[in-house]
Amino acid sequence: MIVALMGYMGSGKSTLGKALASLLNYKFLDLDAYISEQENATIPELFDNKGEIYFRKKETQYLKEVLDSNEDIVLALGGGTPCYGNNLKLLLDNDDVTSFYLKLSIPLLTERLFKERDSRPLISHLQTEDELMEFIGKHLFERSPYYNQAQHIINTDNNKMPQDILEELLMALI
Repeated sequence: MIVALMGYMGSGKSTLGKALASLLNYKFLDLDAYISEQENATIPELFDNKGEIYFRKKETQYLKEVLDSNEDIVLALGGGTPCYGNNLKLLLDNDDVTSFYLKLSIPLLTERLFKERDSRPLISHLQTEDELMEFIGKHLFERSPYYNQAQHIINTDNNKMPQDILEELLMALI
């Protein structure tokens, strides 16, 4: 079985995914890290050197690879993964995949991401919290229709502790 976690960057996909994988005794896999490893390049390097179209094609190829692996995996998708090509269809049409949207509000995403924007190339150029909030709002407007098709939507707002979110994830899997 594959538990696929989708959501915007900073929504907790990797942090919660690692913890969930540990609880379920599943392998944890971050799709962006997997792509980087397979391509022997960072995601920003792939975008810069080969372009977004190349990256998106490889993203779909590696997603299929992971989905066909017959392993028990908690999979943290890239923020844009469900929004391109037929990636969302690959996830939703696969009976072995349970998908979750980790939904976090724009103000909380902004607060969380502003502190770490230097390590996130997509937002490193944004200087103020207002610029970041506007950027996230625009992106979420575009991406929400995809994220909202996940089988389960977990609202991670209201200062929920990671343990509470993990409990919700586990209850949805039962």
